Amino acid sequence: MALISTTPMLEKAKQDKHGIVAFNVHSFDSIFWVLEAAAELKSPVILQTTVGTVTSLGAENIVAVAKAASEYYNIPTGLHLDHCTNFEVIKEAIRAGYTSVMIDASMHPFEVNVAETKKVMDLAKSLGVNVEAELGKVGGVEDDIVVAEEDAEKAVPEECKQFIELTGVPTLAPAIGTAHGIYKGKPKIDFDRIAKIAELVDVPLVLHGGSAIPEEEVRHCVSLGMAKVNVSTELKNAYSEAIRQHFLDDPDALDPRAYLQKAKEAAKEMAKSKIRMVGSEGKVVPAFV
Repeated sequence: MALISTTPMLEKAKQDKHGIVAFNVHSFDSIFWVLEAAAELKSPVILQTTVGTVTSLGAENIVAVAKAASEYYNIPTGLHLDHCTNFEVIKEAIRAGYTSVMIDASMHPFEVNVAETKKVMDLAKSLGVNVEAELGKVGGVEDDIVVAEEDAEKAVPEECKQFIELTGVPTLAPAIGTAHGIYKGKPKIDFDRIAKIAELVDVPLVLHGGSAIPEEEVRHCVSLGMAKVNVSTELKNAYSEAIRQHFLDDPDALDPRAYLQKAKEAAKEMAKSKIRMVGSEGKVVPAFV
C-alpha cells in the first residue's frame, strides 16, 4: 500500500470516535517496527518526523523507506512532518512525498499564523497533502522549539473557528494544557476547552504531547474530537532503555542484532499499547486495503 494523505484517515477517525497515533520515528529501523506493531493490530498509523530527523536522514530517504515498509505491511500509513517553521523544508518534504506537513507559526501573532498557514495550504491543497497548524503554544521541547511552562498559552475557541474559516486548514492542533516530553507533574488538560473548540470547528483536532498522559484522559480527549494523538518521548525511551538494560546485564554482549532486537520488541509493545489506547485496533477497513 502506498503512503496516503492523513486527511481522510483522520476525518474517518473523528467520525467513528477513535484516534490514530502519530509516532515520531528517528531512524530507518523504527519505521519498520512501528508499522509492524500497527499491522499486528490491524490499525491505521501515522509516521512522523521532526525537522531534525529530516536533516539527519534526508526527506527522500525517509519517504523511500516509509513507502517500502507500508507496502510490505499493507497498512494505511501517513507520513507527517511535525512542527516545521521553515517553508523551504516543508516544500522539500512535499516534493519528496510526505503526505502531511505541519506549519508551526504559533509563536507569531494570530494574523501572521494565518498568513503562514495559508501559504502552505496554497502549496499543499492541490497535491492532496494534509496540513496541520497550531493555535496557542504547547509547552516543552520539540527539536529546537522550546516553550517554557510560563510561556505556554491555551488556544482560544473562537479564534480556532476563525482560523479554520480563514485558512481552510484540515487539521488543527490547539494548545489545551499538554506539553512535549515527559511531565514533571500531572498534566492539566482543559477538557472543557477541547469540547468548546470541537463544537465550533468541524475538522479533526490533534493532541500534542501525548506521552505519559493517563490513558483515561487520552481516551476522553479522543471522545471529544482529538483524532490524532502524537507520541514521541515514551517510544524513544522504551527503545533506549532496552539497550541500556542489555549492557547493564552483559556489558560484553556487543552483537547489535541482540540489543537492537530487544529494543525493537520493547518499542513495539509501547506502540501497541498506544494504538489500543486510542481505539484504532482493528480499524483497517476494505476501503483502505
